[in-house]
Amino acid sequence: MVVLAIIVVLSGVVLSSQSTFNKTLVLANTAYDIALTMRSAQTYGLGSRASGVVANAGYGLHFDKNITNSFKLFADTGGGASCVGMTPDCKPGNNIYGAGDELKQTYELNNGLFIGDFCAQSSGSWSCAVSEEGGLTSLDVVFARPNPDAFMSKDGSYSPLFPVTAACITISSPQGGSRFVSVGAAGQIIANATSCPWKIQ
Repeated sequence: MVVLAIIVVLSGVVLSSQSTFNKTLVLANTAYDIALTMRSAQTYGLGSRASGVVANAGYGLHFDKNITNSFKLFADTGGGASCVGMTPDCKPGNNIYGAGDELKQTYELNNGLFIGDFCAQSSGSWSCAVSEEGGLTSLDVVFARPNPDAFMSKDGSYSPLFPVTAACITISSPQGGSRFVSVGAAGQIIANATSCPWKIQ
């Protein structure tokens, strides 16, 4: 009986540890997947990858507060100036996902994971979809030539006078635990950020 009890206790500990390890691994992999997708958008935008008949299109990711189990990769081809007959650096988009943009792919999060929050820093203060009193409805991160900088916008509005200088996406598990992807205005993307920057200020 004693041996059986020891085996049962050890099996419970092992199974519990395995479950925790799997949850941590899946969260980390999902954070890296989002960061890699963002890096792909940066590569497409800087490489002047054409989208249909549009050259020099920016590429970006779109996050929506009301759609927590997926995010979108899009070509920023709508809402901006026409580049017909313009300089090679002319950018046709407006740094916002909307009418006229070409949806390239919708990425679904698996294993019950979800976008728990996303935040944007502008004029030195943070606004978020859930934390920091909420209020943020969407976040767009776009990359376009000739610079590696990220053009970030919140709530479907881009302002060069009051730009978004940093963003953070929180990936969460229903069993608890989170991972963070951080994006800076200079184009740096961190897949294993310890937390969103506003949490450690």
